[in-house]
Amino acid sequence: MSNKQNKNLQKLELTWIGKGGEPKLEPRILIEQPEHSAGEADTNNMLIHGDNLLALKALEQEFSGRIKCIYIDPPFNTGQAFEYYDDNLEHSIWLNLLYQRIKILYKLLHKDGLFWIHLDDVEVHYCKVLLDEIFTRGGFVSHITYERSAVAGLGQGGYLVDTTEHLLLYKKGELPSKTILSYRDLEFKTIKRYNKLVVSKGHKKLVREFNSKSNDKPVRVFEHQEFEIQSVSLKDFEKREKEIRTFYSLNLDKLFRGNRVQKENAFQNDLISQMDKQSLYSVEYTPSRGKYKDQLTTLYYYNKELLSWLSDTALVQDNKVVKSQKLTTLWTHKEIPKADIANEGGVYFPRGKKPEQLIRRIIEMSTEEGDYILDSFLGSGTTAAVAHKMGRNYIGIEFGDQIYTHSLPRLSNIIKGKELTGVTKVTNWQGGGGFKFYTLAPSLLKKDKYGNWIIDEQYNADMLAAAMAKQEGFRYQPDMHLYWKQGQSTEKDFIYTTTQFVTVETLDQIHDEMQADQSLLICCRAFQQECKRRHSNITIKKIPHMLLGRCEFGKEDYSLNIIDMPEELDVGNVDFAGEEDTRSIQEINQSENKGSGQQSLF
Repeated sequence: MSNKQNKNLQKLELTWIGKGGEPKLEPRILIEQPEHSAGEADTNNMLIHGDNLLALKALEQEFSGRIKCIYIDPPFNTGQAFEYYDDNLEHSIWLNLLYQRIKILYKLLHKDGLFWIHLDDVEVHYCKVLLDEIFTRGGFVSHITYERSAVAGLGQGGYLVDTTEHLLLYKKGELPSKTILSYRDLEFKTIKRYNKLVVSKGHKKLVREFNSKSNDKPVRVFEHQEFEIQSVSLKDFEKREKEIRTFYSLNLDKLFRGNRVQKENAFQNDLISQMDKQSLYSVEYTPSRGKYKDQLTTLYYYNKELLSWLSDTALVQDNKVVKSQKLTTLWTHKEIPKADIANEGGVYFPRGKKPEQLIRRIIEMSTEEGDYILDSFLGSGTTAAVAHKMGRNYIGIEFGDQIYTHSLPRLSNIIKGKELTGVTKVTNWQGGGGFKFYTLAPSLLKKDKYGNWIIDEQYNADMLAAAMAKQEGFRYQPDMHLYWKQGQSTEKDFIYTTTQFVTVETLDQIHDEMQADQSLLICCRAFQQECKRRHSNITIKKIPHMLLGRCEFGKEDYSLNIIDMPEELDVGNVDFAGEEDTRSIQEINQSENKGSGQQSLF
């Protein structure tokens, strides 16, 4: 290999202890817990309780490439003792914890989706290099500084007062084609510019009509008669500020300022050349380019100046006028206030809760109604709460008990229309919707007291069939008529899982029901040796032997055990012959004969 080729293969990446030793994750199934689900039964919204690495792996098959927005707010690794998280992780462990999860999150992200991670300055720079490796440097969009608070006083902080946190934004493909604006309280310097008010436009008279040179569409000029324009008095503004701001909020669409027409604009100069001073004109025309291309548009002129309406760049929120501007990479506490964050959602989550307005901005920038949003460090449930109010589908994952103490009551109250804080008013949320609550199924295999790998007795027939479908990359979708069609990977490829002893007679019966171009994978506990190669389009494998060495079974928590290699599975105690382990099969067959029918499998 030439030096030039060798250089092309090199890449910049961050290394740490344990990188490259990631475990082989077991793809678990999810089991709905109906007693915790709420609202509409046909909802797509999901809350998942369990280790978030295993939960992400459980979502991988169904949701790869479907999530438009991922926002995560992982533990910052600051060494602080949080009530709900162990946040004092050694640096390498923290990096590996994030690396494993973000690699799966990348797979789940839509081809044009956006990924957001919320951090402080302890790990943000290392995380940037980590994300460059996964998303490539071309996937980097912005490093946003979020001002969470202002300086409280001289006694606050150390050498420099830390008032900020950070958001790293990455894209997988194309950025959304929309402009997102931020809003600030109307400042006095803006107020004094928009100090004229159209009390009445009077009635208008057509005074000129011609075709535009740019697109040959008609331009109509009207002169207004008996109009009334007044100047707004801003005298003693400081004493009258509340009164003046109220006046502005009530007359937003009537307030304007005049702009001189640029000399280079021949079209505008032609218009004003035939206008009288101190007169009000309106011009109807169809632009040939720009934001309003091919739309009939009306411009107003007064005193030979073009009118700029305050309502074009401002709106009324909570009875206050706020001015819009394009977003920058500095998000201030004035734009996203935290004054009432402690009460948002009606749940207490000290230092870990993020403002609903912050999450609303992120969701607005990333998605449209009906898109999927995922948060795998759900915490107090803010992301799910805001997504619900904004009409998005969401998936929230949380390993701690706060999913029961915080997220469940918070979202239940939103569904009932009883949660009135946060962005409820601005989104005009009235109640409705729903979510389904899931837990991770236990590990499919475990060791018995003799050291033999067996199927966990908690698995009934439906759970086992769903788990094996996921293990083999099939969609679990039982056919209503043919029992052996439990799942499929394509239109012609099917899977069948059974705890019964499979005989040649059973195999022949199934084969007779199959079409010539169909294939079937049978997963069972035992079968007659004659079944092995009886039909070319039927493959038969034995559980648990077919699974051993494939992934790490029996592991429930990946929050701290980062660098250990997967346990080497001892296959020496597994019986490979076509005879039944009757003790285990009897246990499972009891569940199969009873039938579950009570649990939703995912």
